[in-house]
Amino acid sequence: MAERYEMRFSGTGGQGLLMAGILIAEAAIRDGMNAIQTQSYGPESRGGASKSEVVISPDEILYPKATKIDFCLAVSQEAYDLYHKDLLPSGVLIIDPFYVLKAESGEKIIALPFAQTAREKLGREVVANVIACGAIAELTGKVTLASLEKSLYGRVPKGTEEKNKQALALGVELAKAWRATHG
Repeated sequence: MAERYEMRFSGTGGQGLLMAGILIAEAAIRDGMNAIQTQSYGPESRGGASKSEVVISPDEILYPKATKIDFCLAVSQEAYDLYHKDLLPSGVLIIDPFYVLKAESGEKIIALPFAQTAREKLGREVVANVIACGAIAELTGKVTLASLEKSLYGRVPKGTEEKNKQALALGVELAKAWRATHG
């Protein structure tokens, strides 16, 4: 990575997008980069649109806000509607098609079933954000899976490490399967 890279994680309060941003930022720092994470959410602690932004750079980060988004994750329709518009033309937009039912045609969209995969493979949707982190690491190459795993283990409740490790691996598998069929 040669320059500043801006990421936005957006969804509904309670989906774990703030945690996803923190995990990616910590992993970038573990990989020797500079990173900063900021967050914004409505007055509702659960149910309102929220976003977490991460800026990664090899250089000092002088402005912490993301304004020219290279990567955007949207896992709710409201978050997609509010937060994808700053995406650069060359940017990557990932949606969860279970929650984002209407997306603009013409945008390069990667649709990955994080929620469905979490329910079907791990029995709980609560790890969908971790599945998304695994896919993001694989698709963007901005953090290593090893650093992401270490960051995850420092944040998840004791006794859930194995389930979260499986969730990361599922995210990597989703990303690899998408890449195999879409280039």
